[in-house]
Amino acid sequence: MEVIADLHIHSKYSRATSKQLDIANLEKWARIKGINLLGTGDFTHPIWIKELKECLQEDGTGILKTKTGMPFMLQTEISLIYTDLGKGRRVHLVILAPDFSVVDQISEYFGKRGRLDYDGRPIFKIPCNEVAESLTNISKDIEIIPAHIWTPWFSLFGSMSGFDSIKDCFKDQVKHIHALETGLSSDPPMNWRLSTLDKFSLVSSSDAHSFWPWRIGREATIFDIPQLTYRNLINALRSGNGLHSTIEVDPAYGKYHFDGHRNCAVCMSPQQSKDHNKLCPKCGKLMTIGVDHRVEELADRDLGFTPPNAKPYVHLIPLSEIISKICGVAVSSKKVWAVFNALIKEFHNELAVLQKVPLADLGKVVDEKCAEAIIQNRAGQIKVKPGYDGEYGIPLLGSAQQKGLLEFT
Repeated sequence: MEVIADLHIHSKYSRATSKQLDIANLEKWARIKGINLLGTGDFTHPIWIKELKECLQEDGTGILKTKTGMPFMLQTEISLIYTDLGKGRRVHLVILAPDFSVVDQISEYFGKRGRLDYDGRPIFKIPCNEVAESLTNISKDIEIIPAHIWTPWFSLFGSMSGFDSIKDCFKDQVKHIHALETGLSSDPPMNWRLSTLDKFSLVSSSDAHSFWPWRIGREATIFDIPQLTYRNLINALRSGNGLHSTIEVDPAYGKYHFDGHRNCAVCMSPQQSKDHNKLCPKCGKLMTIGVDHRVEELADRDLGFTPPNAKPYVHLIPLSEIISKICGVAVSSKKVWAVFNALIKEFHNELAVLQKVPLADLGKVVDEKCAEAIIQNRAGQIKVKPGYDGEYGIPLLGSAQQKGLLEFT
Protein backbone atom coordinates (compact mmCIF):
# COMPACT_ATOMS: atom_id res chain seq x y z
CA MET A 1 0.00 0.00 0.00
CA GLU A 2 1.07 3.59 -0.61
CA VAL A 3 1.50 5.59 2.58
CA ILE A 4 2.00 9.35 2.25
CA ALA A 5 3.33 10.37 5.66
CA ASP A 6 4.02 13.68 7.35
CA LEU A 7 5.83 12.57 10.51
CA HIS A 8 7.01 15.89 11.94
CA ILE A 9 4.32 18.29 13.09
CA HIS A 10 3.39 20.19 16.25
CA SER A 11 0.37 20.63 18.48
CA LYS A 12 -1.24 23.75 19.88
CA TYR A 13 1.02 23.37 22.92
CA SER A 14 4.20 24.26 21.05
CA ARG A 15 5.37 27.84 20.85
CA ALA A 16 4.36 29.85 17.79
CA THR A 17 1.66 27.41 16.73
CA SER A 18 -2.03 27.73 15.94
CA LYS A 19 -4.22 27.44 19.03
CA GLN A 20 -6.67 25.43 16.92
CA LEU A 21 -4.11 22.70 16.24
CA ASP A 22 -6.03 19.74 17.62
CA ILE A 23 -6.64 16.19 16.41
CA ALA A 24 -9.94 17.07 14.70
CA ASN A 25 -8.35 19.80 12.58
CA LEU A 26 -5.24 17.73 11.89
CA GLU A 27 -7.40 14.89 10.59
CA LYS A 28 -9.61 17.18 8.51
CA TRP A 29 -6.72 18.95 6.79
CA ALA A 30 -4.55 15.87 6.37
CA ARG A 31 -7.39 14.34 4.34
CA ILE A 32 -7.79 17.54 2.31
CA LYS A 33 -4.05 17.58 1.68
CA GLY A 34 -3.92 13.91 0.69
CA ILE A 35 -1.82 12.72 3.65
CA ASN A 36 -2.80 9.28 4.96
CA LEU A 37 -0.43 9.06 7.95
CA LEU A 38 0.32 11.91 10.32
CA GLY A 39 2.63 12.34 13.28
CA THR A 40 0.96 13.37 16.50
CA GLY A 41 3.53 15.96 17.46
CA ASP A 42 4.52 16.89 21.00
CA PHE A 43 3.81 13.61 22.84
CA THR A 44 5.97 14.68 25.80
CA HIS A 45 3.59 17.53 26.66
CA PRO A 46 1.42 16.42 29.64
CA ILE A 47 -1.83 17.98 28.42
CA TRP A 48 -1.40 16.98 24.76
CA ILE A 49 -0.62 13.34 25.59
CA LYS A 50 -3.79 13.24 27.67
CA GLU A 51 -5.76 14.47 24.67
CA LEU A 52 -4.02 11.94 22.41
CA LYS A 53 -4.99 9.09 24.72
CA GLU A 54 -8.60 10.29 24.64
CA CYS A 55 -8.77 10.78 20.85
CA LEU A 56 -6.61 7.95 19.46
CA GLN A 57 -7.07 4.22 19.82
CA GLU A 58 -4.33 1.58 19.84
CA ASP A 59 -4.88 -1.70 18.00
CA GLY A 60 -1.52 -3.44 18.41
CA THR A 61 -0.06 -2.28 15.07
CA GLY A 62 1.75 0.74 16.50
CA ILE A 63 -0.47 2.96 14.36
CA LEU A 64 -3.13 4.84 16.30
CA LYS A 65 -6.47 5.79 14.77
CA THR A 66 -9.24 8.27 15.36
CA LYS A 67 -12.83 7.06 15.63
CA THR A 68 -13.21 7.72 11.90
CA GLY A 69 -10.04 5.80 11.03
CA MET A 70 -7.40 8.50 10.40
CA PRO A 71 -3.97 6.94 11.16
CA PHE A 72 -1.45 8.69 13.42
CA MET A 73 2.03 7.76 14.64
CA LEU A 74 3.28 8.86 18.05
CA GLN A 75 5.88 11.56 17.40
CA THR A 76 7.56 14.47 19.10
CA GLU A 77 10.46 16.88 18.61
CA ILE A 78 12.98 17.86 21.27
CA SER A 79 15.59 20.61 21.36
CA LEU A 80 19.04 19.79 22.78
CA ILE A 81 21.23 22.74 23.77
CA TYR A 82 24.64 21.93 25.21
CA THR A 83 28.39 22.40 24.74
CA ASP A 84 30.57 19.85 22.94
CA LEU A 85 34.00 20.03 21.31
CA GLY A 86 34.35 23.54 22.67
CA LYS A 87 31.28 24.93 20.91
CA GLY A 88 27.69 25.58 21.82
CA ARG A 89 25.39 23.07 20.10
CA ARG A 90 21.67 23.32 19.34
CA VAL A 91 20.24 20.23 17.70
CA HIS A 92 16.62 19.21 17.16
CA LEU A 93 15.57 15.55 17.05
CA VAL A 94 12.32 13.92 15.91
CA ILE A 95 11.37 10.91 18.01
CA LEU A 96 8.93 8.18 16.92
CA ALA A 97 7.45 5.68 19.38
CA PRO A 98 5.38 2.48 18.96
CA ASP A 99 2.80 2.90 21.75
CA PHE A 100 1.65 4.93 24.74
CA SER A 101 3.57 2.72 27.18
CA VAL A 102 6.88 3.57 25.52
CA VAL A 103 5.88 7.25 25.30
CA ASP A 104 5.26 7.29 29.05
CA GLN A 105 8.79 5.94 29.64
CA ILE A 106 10.28 8.53 27.28
CA SER A 107 8.45 11.32 29.10
CA GLU A 108 9.59 9.95 32.45
CA TYR A 109 13.20 10.01 31.23
CA PHE A 110 13.04 13.59 29.97
CA GLY A 111 10.95 14.70 32.96
CA LYS A 112 13.89 13.88 35.22
CA ARG A 113 16.12 16.18 33.16
CA GLY A 114 13.86 19.21 32.81
CA ARG A 115 10.31 20.55 32.43
CA LEU A 116 7.86 19.13 29.93
CA ASP A 117 4.87 21.39 30.53
CA TYR A 118 6.02 24.74 29.16
CA ASP A 119 6.43 23.82 25.49
CA GLY A 120 5.45 21.01 23.15
CA ARG A 121 9.04 21.04 21.91
CA PRO A 122 10.94 21.03 25.21
CA ILE A 123 14.60 21.97 25.68
CA PHE A 124 17.17 19.83 27.48
CA LYS A 125 20.84 20.19 28.23
CA ILE A 126 21.65 16.64 27.12
CA PRO A 127 24.13 15.61 24.39
CA CYS A 128 22.68 13.85 21.35
CA ASN A 129 24.67 10.67 21.94
CA GLU A 130 23.37 10.40 25.50
CA VAL A 131 19.77 10.81 24.34
CA ALA A 132 20.25 8.15 21.65
CA GLU A 133 21.70 5.68 24.14
CA SER A 134 19.05 6.32 26.81
CA LEU A 135 16.08 6.07 24.45
CA THR A 136 17.42 2.90 22.84
CA ASN A 137 17.71 1.39 26.32
CA ILE A 138 14.02 2.15 26.86
CA SER A 139 13.03 0.43 23.60
CA LYS A 140 14.88 -0.59 20.46
CA ASP A 141 11.67 0.29 18.59
CA ILE A 142 12.15 4.01 19.25
CA GLU A 143 13.34 5.82 16.14
CA ILE A 144 15.44 9.00 16.39
CA ILE A 145 15.64 11.22 13.31
CA PRO A 146 17.77 14.37 13.30
CA ALA A 147 15.38 17.14 12.28
CA HIS A 148 15.86 19.61 9.37
CA ILE A 149 19.55 18.73 9.47
CA TRP A 150 20.89 21.84 7.69
CA THR A 151 18.93 24.66 9.36
CA PRO A 152 21.49 27.24 10.58
CA TRP A 153 20.41 27.68 14.20
CA PHE A 154 18.96 24.37 15.37
CA SER A 155 20.23 21.30 13.56
CA LEU A 156 22.89 18.64 13.23
CA PHE A 157 24.84 20.43 10.47
CA GLY A 158 23.65 23.97 11.21
CA SER A 159 26.16 26.68 10.30
CA MET A 160 25.66 28.48 13.62
CA SER A 161 25.56 25.61 16.09
CA GLY A 162 25.96 22.26 14.35
CA PHE A 163 28.61 19.61 13.77
CA ASP A 164 30.65 18.80 10.67
CA SER A 165 29.73 15.10 10.77
CA ILE A 166 27.03 12.83 12.14
CA LYS A 167 29.68 10.84 14.02
CA ASP A 168 30.90 13.97 15.82
CA CYS A 169 27.32 14.57 16.95
CA PHE A 170 26.28 11.05 18.00
CA LYS A 171 29.71 9.52 18.63
CA ASP A 172 29.48 5.78 19.38
CA GLN A 173 25.67 5.96 19.28
CA VAL A 174 25.56 6.86 15.57
CA LYS A 175 24.67 3.19 15.02
CA HIS A 176 21.16 4.04 16.25
CA ILE A 177 20.60 6.75 13.59
CA HIS A 178 19.09 5.46 10.35
CA ALA A 179 17.29 8.41 8.73
CA LEU A 180 17.82 12.14 8.29
CA GLU A 181 15.22 14.84 7.64
CA THR A 182 16.15 17.08 4.72
CA GLY A 183 14.21 20.16 5.88
CA LEU A 184 12.58 22.78 3.69
CA SER A 185 15.86 24.46 2.66
CA SER A 186 17.55 21.32 1.31
CA ASP A 187 16.52 18.48 -0.98
CA PRO A 188 17.96 15.02 -1.77
CA PRO A 189 20.42 16.20 -4.48
CA MET A 190 22.00 18.58 -2.00
CA ASN A 191 22.41 15.77 0.54
CA TRP A 192 23.76 13.37 -2.09
CA ARG A 193 26.83 15.60 -2.30
CA LEU A 194 28.07 14.17 1.02
CA SER A 195 29.28 10.58 0.66
CA THR A 196 29.01 10.10 4.44
CA LEU A 197 25.20 10.38 4.16
CA ASP A 198 24.80 7.52 1.67
CA LYS A 199 23.93 4.94 4.32
CA PHE A 200 21.12 7.03 5.79
CA SER A 201 17.54 7.21 4.52
CA LEU A 202 16.45 10.72 3.55
CA VAL A 203 12.98 11.65 4.74
CA SER A 204 10.86 14.77 4.46
CA SER A 205 8.17 16.23 6.70
CA SER A 206 6.50 19.59 7.08
CA ASP A 207 7.42 20.62 10.66
CA ALA A 208 4.01 22.26 10.48
CA HIS A 209 2.99 24.79 13.14
CA SER A 210 -0.56 25.03 11.76
CA PHE A 211 -2.98 22.79 9.87
CA TRP A 212 -3.40 25.11 6.87
CA PRO A 213 -2.76 23.39 3.52
CA TRP A 214 0.24 25.59 2.71
CA ARG A 215 1.90 24.21 5.87
CA ILE A 216 0.78 20.65 6.67
CA GLY A 217 2.11 18.07 4.20
CA ARG A 218 4.15 20.62 2.24
CA GLU A 219 6.89 17.99 2.56
CA ALA A 220 6.20 14.30 3.05
CA THR A 221 7.65 10.81 2.73
CA ILE A 222 6.02 8.11 0.61
CA PHE A 223 6.28 4.49 1.71
CA ASP A 224 5.38 1.37 -0.28
CA ILE A 225 4.76 -1.32 2.35
CA PRO A 226 2.58 -4.45 2.60
CA GLN A 227 0.55 -3.17 5.55
CA LEU A 228 0.41 0.01 7.59
CA THR A 229 2.18 -0.95 10.81
CA TYR A 230 4.79 0.77 12.93
CA ARG A 231 7.17 -2.14 12.41
CA ASN A 232 6.88 -1.98 8.60
CA LEU A 233 7.50 1.77 8.58
CA ILE A 234 10.49 1.56 10.91
CA ASN A 235 11.96 -1.28 8.86
CA ALA A 236 11.58 0.90 5.76
CA LEU A 237 13.38 3.78 7.45
CA ARG A 238 16.17 1.54 8.69
CA SER A 239 16.73 -0.52 5.56
CA GLY A 240 15.49 1.74 2.79
CA ASN A 241 13.31 -1.11 1.50
CA GLY A 242 9.77 0.21 1.33
CA LEU A 243 10.81 3.85 1.41
CA HIS A 244 9.58 4.85 -2.03
CA SER A 245 10.18 8.60 -2.48
CA THR A 246 9.80 12.05 -0.96
CA ILE A 247 7.76 15.15 -1.66
CA GLU A 248 9.89 18.29 -1.31
CA VAL A 249 9.39 21.97 -1.83
CA ASP A 250 12.02 23.62 -4.00
CA PRO A 251 14.81 24.18 -1.43
CA ALA A 252 14.89 27.87 -2.39
CA TYR A 253 11.38 28.07 -0.88
CA GLY A 254 12.81 27.31 2.58
CA LYS A 255 13.54 30.07 5.06
CA TYR A 256 17.27 29.46 5.20
CA HIS A 257 18.39 28.46 1.70
CA PHE A 258 20.65 31.42 0.87
CA ASP A 259 22.88 33.55 3.12
CA GLY A 260 21.51 36.85 4.28
CA HIS A 261 20.57 39.46 6.84
CA ARG A 262 16.83 39.95 7.16
CA ASN A 263 17.03 43.27 9.03
CA CYS A 264 18.89 44.79 6.09
CA ALA A 265 16.95 42.88 3.39
CA VAL A 266 20.22 41.41 2.11
CA CYS A 267 20.17 38.00 0.40
CA MET A 268 23.22 36.41 -1.22
CA SER A 269 24.27 33.23 -2.98
CA PRO A 270 27.18 31.35 -1.39
CA GLN A 271 29.67 32.86 -3.84
CA GLN A 272 28.39 36.38 -3.31
CA SER A 273 28.60 35.82 0.44
CA LYS A 274 32.20 34.62 0.17
CA ASP A 275 33.06 37.71 -1.83
CA HIS A 276 31.78 39.80 1.12
CA ASN A 277 33.52 37.63 3.76
CA LYS A 278 30.04 36.57 4.98
CA LEU A 279 29.42 40.12 6.22
CA CYS A 280 26.32 42.17 5.48
CA PRO A 281 27.33 44.98 3.07
CA LYS A 282 24.83 47.36 4.70
CA CYS A 283 25.60 47.00 8.42
CA GLY A 284 28.82 44.99 8.50
CA LYS A 285 27.44 42.27 10.78
CA LEU A 286 27.88 38.53 10.14
CA MET A 287 25.07 37.23 7.94
CA THR A 288 23.15 34.05 8.70
CA ILE A 289 24.90 31.42 6.60
CA GLY A 290 22.28 29.43 4.73
CA VAL A 291 21.90 25.78 3.83
CA ASP A 292 23.23 26.05 0.27
CA HIS A 293 26.49 27.55 1.57
CA ARG A 294 26.81 25.00 4.37
CA VAL A 295 26.32 22.06 2.01
CA GLU A 296 29.01 23.49 -0.24
CA GLU A 297 31.41 23.68 2.72
CA LEU A 298 30.96 20.02 3.67
CA ALA A 299 30.40 18.43 0.24
CA ASP A 300 32.93 15.95 -1.15
CA ARG A 301 31.05 15.46 -4.44
CA ASP A 302 30.24 17.73 -7.35
CA LEU A 303 26.81 19.23 -7.88
CA GLY A 304 24.64 16.76 -9.80
CA PHE A 305 26.06 13.54 -8.37
CA THR A 306 23.44 10.82 -7.85
CA PRO A 307 24.23 7.77 -5.69
CA PRO A 308 23.18 4.36 -7.04
CA ASN A 309 20.68 3.82 -4.20
CA ALA A 310 19.06 7.26 -4.52
CA LYS A 311 15.30 7.41 -3.96
CA PRO A 312 13.04 9.44 -6.28
CA TYR A 313 11.70 12.82 -5.21
CA VAL A 314 9.47 15.58 -6.55
CA HIS A 315 9.49 19.34 -6.02
CA LEU A 316 6.02 20.75 -5.33
CA ILE A 317 5.09 24.24 -4.18
CA PRO A 318 1.86 24.17 -2.08
CA LEU A 319 -1.28 24.70 -4.16
CA SER A 320 -2.42 27.73 -2.15
CA GLU A 321 0.90 29.45 -2.88
CA ILE A 322 0.46 28.86 -6.61
CA ILE A 323 -3.07 30.25 -6.60
CA SER A 324 -1.95 33.21 -4.49
CA LYS A 325 0.80 34.19 -6.91
CA ILE A 326 -1.44 33.81 -9.97
CA CYS A 327 -4.20 35.88 -8.37
CA GLY A 328 -1.81 38.43 -6.86
CA VAL A 329 -3.43 38.26 -3.41
CA ALA A 330 -2.49 36.89 0.02
CA VAL A 331 -2.37 33.13 0.46
CA SER A 332 -5.16 33.23 3.06
CA SER A 333 -7.48 35.51 1.08
CA LYS A 334 -11.06 34.62 0.14
CA LYS A 335 -10.15 34.59 -3.54
CA VAL A 336 -7.47 31.94 -3.00
CA TRP A 337 -9.77 29.85 -0.82
CA ALA A 338 -12.52 29.98 -3.47
CA VAL A 339 -10.20 28.56 -6.13
CA PHE A 340 -8.63 26.05 -3.73
CA ASN A 341 -12.00 24.76 -2.50
CA ALA A 342 -13.32 24.40 -6.04
CA LEU A 343 -10.36 22.19 -6.95
CA ILE A 344 -10.67 20.08 -3.80
CA LYS A 345 -14.40 19.63 -4.33
CA GLU A 346 -13.79 18.30 -7.82
CA PHE A 347 -10.57 16.31 -7.33
CA HIS A 348 -10.74 15.31 -3.62
CA ASN A 349 -7.32 16.36 -2.28
CA GLU A 350 -4.44 18.73 -2.94
CA LEU A 351 -1.76 16.17 -3.78
CA ALA A 352 -4.03 14.68 -6.45
CA VAL A 353 -4.45 18.15 -7.97
CA LEU A 354 -0.72 18.84 -7.85
CA GLN A 355 0.41 15.48 -9.22
CA LYS A 356 -2.26 13.67 -11.20
CA VAL A 357 -5.12 15.74 -12.66
CA PRO A 358 -4.65 16.40 -16.41
CA LEU A 359 -4.47 19.96 -17.72
CA ALA A 360 -7.75 19.61 -19.59
CA ASP A 361 -9.60 18.60 -16.43
CA LEU A 362 -8.00 21.39 -14.40
CA GLY A 363 -9.15 23.84 -17.05
CA LYS A 364 -12.76 22.90 -16.41
CA VAL A 365 -12.50 24.21 -12.82
CA VAL A 366 -9.96 27.07 -12.91
CA ASP A 367 -8.78 29.58 -15.47
CA GLU A 368 -6.04 28.86 -17.99
CA LYS A 369 -3.25 30.65 -16.11
CA CYS A 370 -3.93 28.76 -12.90
CA ALA A 371 -4.23 25.40 -14.66
CA GLU A 372 -0.97 25.94 -16.54
CA ALA A 373 0.80 27.02 -13.34
CA ILE A 374 -0.24 23.78 -11.64
CA ILE A 375 1.25 21.80 -14.53
CA GLN A 376 4.43 23.91 -14.43
CA ASN A 377 4.66 23.19 -10.71
CA ARG A 378 4.29 19.46 -11.40
CA ALA A 379 7.12 19.64 -13.92
CA GLY A 380 9.40 21.54 -11.54
CA GLN A 381 9.42 24.57 -13.84
CA ILE A 382 8.56 27.28 -11.32
CA LYS A 383 11.51 29.42 -10.27
CA VAL A 384 11.72 30.51 -6.64
CA LYS A 385 13.36 33.64 -5.27
CA PRO A 386 15.47 32.07 -2.47
CA GLY A 387 14.56 32.36 1.18
CA TYR A 388 17.15 33.61 3.68
CA ASP A 389 17.59 34.39 7.39
CA GLY A 390 14.06 33.33 8.35
CA GLU A 391 12.27 34.65 5.24
CA TYR A 392 10.45 32.15 3.02
CA GLY A 393 11.36 31.97 -0.65
CA ILE A 394 8.90 33.41 -3.15
CA PRO A 395 7.54 31.39 -6.10
CA LEU A 396 7.77 33.58 -9.19
CA LEU A 397 4.53 33.51 -11.13
CA GLY A 398 2.18 35.97 -12.75
CA SER A 399 3.04 39.59 -11.93
CA ALA A 400 6.32 38.58 -10.26
CA GLN A 401 7.67 37.28 -13.54
CA GLN A 402 6.41 40.34 -15.40
CA LYS A 403 8.37 42.58 -13.03
CA GLY A 404 11.59 40.76 -13.85
CA LEU A 405 12.10 39.12 -10.48
CA LEU A 406 13.56 36.05 -12.17
CA GLU A 407 16.92 37.84 -12.02
CA PHE A 408 17.35 37.09 -8.31
CA THR A 409 20.85 35.60 -8.49
